[in-house]
Amino acid sequence: MGKINVFQPTLGEEEAAAVADVFASNWLGYGPRATAFEAEFAEHLGVPASRVQLINCATAGLFLAVELLGLGPGDEVVLPSPSFVAAGNAVLASGARPVFCDVEPRTLNPTAADVAAALTPRTKAVLVLHFGGSPGDIASISRLCRDRGVPLIEDAACAVASQVDGQACGTFGDLAVWSFDAMKILVTGDGGMLYVRDPELSERARRLAYFGMVKSSGFVQAGQTPRWWDLNVAEPGRRIIGNDITGALGSVQLRRLAGFVERRLEIAATYDSLLAGIDGLHTPPPLPDGHTSSGYFYWVQVAPALRDRLASDLLAAGVYTTFRYPALHQVPIYGATDQVLPGTERAAEETLLLPLHQALTDDDVRLVVDTVMRSVTATVPETLAV
Repeated sequence: MGKINVFQPTLGEEEAAAVADVFASNWLGYGPRATAFEAEFAEHLGVPASRVQLINCATAGLFLAVELLGLGPGDEVVLPSPSFVAAGNAVLASGARPVFCDVEPRTLNPTAADVAAALTPRTKAVLVLHFGGSPGDIASISRLCRDRGVPLIEDAACAVASQVDGQACGTFGDLAVWSFDAMKILVTGDGGMLYVRDPELSERARRLAYFGMVKSSGFVQAGQTPRWWDLNVAEPGRRIIGNDITGALGSVQLRRLAGFVERRLEIAATYDSLLAGIDGLHTPPPLPDGHTSSGYFYWVQVAPALRDRLASDLLAAGVYTTFRYPALHQVPIYGATDQVLPGTERAAEETLLLPLHQALTDDDVRLVVDTVMRSVTATVPETLAV
């Protein structure tokens, strides 16, 4: 039985040729292709190239963002409960405490009011995710954070092409990360990008991403100083930089990104049209004026009694589905299992992601829709209320 994946990259001859060029250069590390991709991605965002750094994954970027803000014991970081575990782990590992806010149950994004309700005098940062690529209330949340003097970190892993009134998601806050892992829209296998608004903090981020060293490698310094092998380590750092393989892949994928997103939004519009009006089933709400989505997730919501059965019916038809992101406040390690977040808990019981990627054919989409319709309409009506 064939399998329709919920996520799937699109790779081809252009990507293979770019990687072959890297191999032919005999330089696989961080070099000209990595820096070229940084400049191209910065232009895509509308920010200076000096503010972005190609890194090995978005998770490493979140850990570094927390470090750059100096978070530690006694501090609190507000974040929506439906977030990826990397966000919760980055906060917890610093010694700070994650404080989870609720979300609007249909969009799974927090409002500014949700964030404000979780702020305390101990809040030292806010970390928000753009669920499924939908920008959410990011402009209002950004204003709230500026008014309160609280740094804002954007987890833009899902929002590589999302905007509000022409401004790229990830540029509303003080720091941001994007993910290019194997399941994203723009993929490099592994990899990510870090953005830091403040120029001095951005310079420090570059040092910390490469061992905390003030100068670059001895190979680059050879001939410029008499002892180019000497080290100047300003502070302890790690090695989380990207490389020319991921940079070369990223440049190709970035050139193809607009086409990827166009096809994904076309598929989402088809889902919207064909699934409209089905009793007991909700599709994602329309985006506000001025908002554009990357089309990373497409989700439906049904009664909790039906959601898991719908997933099983789709799997039996060769369609893989999943739910992201499970509520972090219900995960014991984060110490918030006694917290009640009605919007988050409702969404976690009702939401299922349908396949959404640019490789889906019209026949694939029709199979998904037909299976959803059969599963939902076969259910006893009184179990459908959501």
